Amino acid sequence: MKTVITFGTFDVFHVGHINILQRAASLGDTLIVGVSTDKLNFEKKGRNPIYTEYDRMKIINSLRYVNLCFPEESLEKKAEYIKQYNADVLVMGDDWEGKFDYLKEFCDVVYLERTPSISTTEIIEVISSN
Repeated sequence: MKTVITFGTFDVFHVGHINILQRAASLGDTLIVGVSTDKLNFEKKGRNPIYTEYDRMKIINSLRYVNLCFPEESLEKKAEYIKQYNADVLVMGDDWEGKFDYLKEFCDVVYLERTPSISTTEIIEVISSN
């Protein structure tokens, strides 16, 4: 049995999120997803997410290829989360390429290509400008 773990904010859920989660799920038998808390998202991006962490987790938990979802409270706790959930593979988008290689001592680290021409930030900017 192979467990895959990934992390993200998953705000303004879109097809890019679906694509990376489906591809992550295909790398193992169980997919566990850490969803950034509102506090962590503000620390990372300097703004609150559009949807609350509760709503974002509800969306992620509703996907049939996600087995478990939990709140990610700190970027520095990834190793702890990997150990806690006995993850065999960490999956991240290729915009993080190389940044999590230090976790290879705990599990395989895979960077998946992001869906071109779509991002939550761009969607929010388009909506805000109208």
